[in-house]
Amino acid sequence: MKEKIIILFLLFGAGLRAQTALQNTGNLRIHENGQMGFHTDLVNDGLFDENMGLVGFYGNSEITVSGALNPSFFDAEFVTQKGVTLNNTVNILNNANFVTGDVSSPKSNPNISLNFPKNGFHSGASDISKVNGYASVSDKQSFTFPVGDDTYFRPLILKSQNVNPVARCAYFFENPNTPSTFDTSFSTSARPVDVSSVSTLEFWVLEGSEPSTVELSWNERSAIGSLTEDISEVVLVGWSKASNTWEHLGGPASVGDLFQGVAVSDSFVPNDYAAITFAASAEPRDYLELDDYLVTPNGDNVNDFLEIPQLDQSPNNHMKIYDRNGSKVFDQVNYTNEFNGFSNVDNFVIARDEGLPSGVYFYIVSMEDVGLTFQGFLYLAND
Repeated sequence: MKEKIIILFLLFGAGLRAQTALQNTGNLRIHENGQMGFHTDLVNDGLFDENMGLVGFYGNSEITVSGALNPSFFDAEFVTQKGVTLNNTVNILNNANFVTGDVSSPKSNPNISLNFPKNGFHSGASDISKVNGYASVSDKQSFTFPVGDDTYFRPLILKSQNVNPVARCAYFFENPNTPSTFDTSFSTSARPVDVSSVSTLEFWVLEGSEPSTVELSWNERSAIGSLTEDISEVVLVGWSKASNTWEHLGGPASVGDLFQGVAVSDSFVPNDYAAITFAASAEPRDYLELDDYLVTPNGDNVNDFLEIPQLDQSPNNHMKIYDRNGSKVFDQVNYTNEFNGFSNVDNFVIARDEGLPSGVYFYIVSMEDVGLTFQGFLYLAND
């Protein structure tokens, strides 16, 4: 009751403009364990940045956040039918929980975003709730950008060599030859000899000043089969700002099938490229495809862990495991049979202590000692 009294007092200080918007012209603050729900627009013309507790966006109507100053929320959850539209940046200091409804920002303006500072993270992003526009980070080295479009969640996983002062990302389900929000085009015919074709269906925009690798997933809508029938030929390419051509971004062999899978790049500087998408390599890539595996972590000492005997040849290795949406759920350097159905990465995994849900997962392992990369599938039966 005490927290509710504090919040009501602050709302009087902020002032209500009829029932169409909450206009904050003062100093609005949510104390620890406090909760505030928005069923209407927020016009933030005052201070709203020293918050604890939870801010929720709820209801059947579109909710707009605007104003002269950027609000900062500790925890936020989005449970809307028509989404939340950002006309200025919103900072998430702790957790953004996506439930239903997108958080949208103008794709023509990367300076307006759902921003995650140093300790910010997100959970629950999916096809029905994500960022349709720009998501950004500050003071982070690695991050899964919860971006997509009206229909699909299309995350980009960034892993940088150093902490990024600022990094931004958005997804575009558009033909890069005729992008609607750019003054220039990214001609898919302008490509190097080691790339045979470039996707004309989608691309990502990623800004960042630090050398980084990215991991992207494709789905059935990506139509990878129009690029190649050989998954090992799927690569990532970037539109070079210097040469105005697509460039091969390197990386290990991709993993998956024609309907879902994951591609990983070598290290590059995101700011050197205006767009990133899928392509088909014109040259064969060295990889080793092993058997599929079954993991049943039920304590019977049979298939309780992912065990790959070939890794004995290369103690210096790197294991990555992805779910069917292309989101990384496990990452281990010098893997020695640790995976037993639990995630070890800091991303959107829900109910982490209960283990990952049953289903098909992809894995990519780099064997540094012998200079090989191999890939495959595993089925997790975590019931």
